[in-house]
Amino acid sequence: MNTELTIVMPCLNEAETLARCIEKARAGIQKAGVTGEVLIADNGSTDGSQDIAVKCGARVVPVTAKGYGSALRGGIEAAYGKWIIMGDADDSYDFSNITGFVQKLRDGYDLVMGCRMPRGGGTIMPGAMPWKNRWLGNPVLSTIGRIFFKCPAQDFHCGLRGFSKAAYEKMELKTTGMEFASEMVIKGTFKSLRITEVPITLHKDGRSRPPHLKPWRDGWRHLRFMLIYSPRWLFLMPGLLLGLVGAIATILLASAPMRANGVSFDVGTLTVSSMLTIVGFQLVAFAFFTKVFAIAEGLLPEDPKLSRIFTVFTLEKGIVVGLLILFAGLAWLGRAVWIWQQTHYGVMDYAENLRRLIPAVTLIVLGVQGIFSSFFMSVLGLKTVSRKPPTEVEKSR
Repeated sequence: MNTELTIVMPCLNEAETLARCIEKARAGIQKAGVTGEVLIADNGSTDGSQDIAVKCGARVVPVTAKGYGSALRGGIEAAYGKWIIMGDADDSYDFSNITGFVQKLRDGYDLVMGCRMPRGGGTIMPGAMPWKNRWLGNPVLSTIGRIFFKCPAQDFHCGLRGFSKAAYEKMELKTTGMEFASEMVIKGTFKSLRITEVPITLHKDGRSRPPHLKPWRDGWRHLRFMLIYSPRWLFLMPGLLLGLVGAIATILLASAPMRANGVSFDVGTLTVSSMLTIVGFQLVAFAFFTKVFAIAEGLLPEDPKLSRIFTVFTLEKGIVVGLLILFAGLAWLGRAVWIWQQTHYGVMDYAENLRRLIPAVTLIVLGVQGIFSSFFMSVLGLKTVSRKPPTEVEKSR
């Protein structure tokens, strides 16, 4: 009942380094001046890690569900402490030096990230981090995380971090694999938790076997996860860019060909610009679809800006706008047919004919997409209303 801190280590066959990690963790708890425990979340070790942990004075919690995230969730939920510090059991993190984390938690921070990178005051010992992780993966993913989610962390994927049990419950983490670390930072930012960083030193791990981490595979998994959690950057921004470029080019080329710096732009370019316009519209629609669905499912927080947009652009207004665009396209197509009729349906100039047909077809497609996208958006926005249990009269009917 008096435990303040639990140090949680996920474990899968870490017999070589586990004892050292537990020893350092116990020393760190004593140095930080807190009452604490060391908890090993064992994910099915077959090398005797469980017995080593017990002999070293740690509490072992078996977690049958496989995966890094599953192991950590099982350990965190079984922890007695009001504060949690999590870290790998490969001796790459110095658990004897956790006073900075404890101090930040005492100061009221909800999530305290370790920072291994020199730009945030951290230190990477020789051989502790592969070059592709240090100079490519970590800087790129951390920068993307700060841009996408406005997270203050310099080291988005440091595995040594502390947080309160209350903050963990607020985050409602779902993932079972390596994405767990990214989800924690993203959800913490979404929930407006107080986040800070503590500089740490990353040491070369003490394993003789290769690490479980696969840099390229797991790097892609983290990037994919961040993109999925950011419809703005996955769909909206590319869609607006493509749609704007396509629309401007279509308008300029619909009346006559253009020439710039010796390069001619004619119906071929008009066809490509039409495609960009349609694809851009689809991506923008996907951004709204994803946002509405994710909010309804509790994956993303409520967005006041989106709510204001839907108070202005209702289903009915979306249908009206779609119909106007559709009718404009049909009128443009009708004009093309009328011009064809004037030639007694004979052969016309190829380029001039396409310059009429391509914008007309583009408007028709956009109009149809606008109408049905409005309906689909309304379907996604429907709220499920829980019904009361049926009365005896209703049952008899």
